[in-house]
Amino acid sequence: MGATVISTLWIAAAAAALAYWAGFAAKEAPGQAGAAVKTASTGLLALILWAGGPWPVALGLALGAAGDWFLAQRGERAFLAGMAAFAAGHLAYVFGFLTRAAEIGFAGADPVRLVLAALLLGLVASTEIWLAPRTGALRWPVRLYVLVIGAMGLSLLALPHGGGSGPLWLGGALFILSDLLLALRLFVVQARGRQVALSLMLWPAYWGGQALIAWGALLFRAGAAG
Repeated sequence: MGATVISTLWIAAAAAALAYWAGFAAKEAPGQAGAAVKTASTGLLALILWAGGPWPVALGLALGAAGDWFLAQRGERAFLAGMAAFAAGHLAYVFGFLTRAAEIGFAGADPVRLVLAALLLGLVASTEIWLAPRTGALRWPVRLYVLVIGAMGLSLLALPHGGGSGPLWLGGALFILSDLLLALRLFVVQARGRQVALSLMLWPAYWGGQALIAWGALLFRAGAAG
């Protein structure tokens, strides 16, 4: 796939993300048009990675696109399907990040990484206090999802500095932030106005996180080729 095509796909993905944020993110139910735009914004990133990036990250993005579609639908079954797709996507990221770290050497346990790991583990543990009690019948699926996204964050910390580590770290942090905002939106915050504000905040965090993960993975791939 040529550079012009890749650039066009990046622009199209960003345009779809912006269109979803401007036209659908604040709606209670985005409808099928909103679901299609939402899915396309991440699906195009997956296509870019399939063309020349590491396949586990491409798979993670494709599963994220499937999750976007399901979460745009109504009903508990669709929600669980979306959560399962995103959990599988995070596991694909974990595999990709750990495989890459094994190839180039795992990062050492420097103070910054230890602090970030402690903060991440603290956030995961804290969900037992403020999130799990509010999730009802979804408690165990939500708990498992929290553990999976925590593992994704920890796997990013295993990557050494250089190449695409900066975008990957920032992308992972934004993805975790978006999941935190989504949890507040779905299970904690009750006021409609605040839910809308959270929706408008979480979408750029989510898509920006996915885009940075895609970009960082391509940079790491380029470094390997060089």
